[in-house]
Amino acid sequence: METFGSDILNVLIGLVIIIGILIVGYFVFSSLTRFNDRKEIAGGNAAAGLYMGSKLLGLCIIVAMVSYSSHSWLQMIIWSVIGMAILCLVYLIFDWITPQFKVCDEIEKGNLAVAQLLRSIIIGVSIVVGTFLM
Repeated sequence: METFGSDILNVLIGLVIIIGILIVGYFVFSSLTRFNDRKEIAGGNAAAGLYMGSKLLGLCIIVAMVSYSSHSWLQMIIWSVIGMAILCLVYLIFDWITPQFKVCDEIEKGNLAVAQLLRSIIIGVSIVVGTFLM
């Protein structure tokens, strides 16, 4: 019970950091798409919501695994930035290896099949990257 105060403080610091990371991640990921993510999601485009949610969930998975294996706020932030870069790279590679369609165009059209495929890839890559960090 004597560490309760410091545990609460750590949770609050971690919460502030992860919210900041997610906000930055949202803007970084949005910069890659050729459509307005916020507008598409607000307009009910389930594919856009699924795709953005997957990228943010993937980022959370990486941060969670770093947090589990390290007690350094700085490492959490550094690996979050690296995680964002990796997830951006995954998107670019997937878009490049599927020349028969453009990911952004399909997501903007509401193509749930593409969004679900990307969700699986993003979450899978996040888990693999996260385990490397443990």
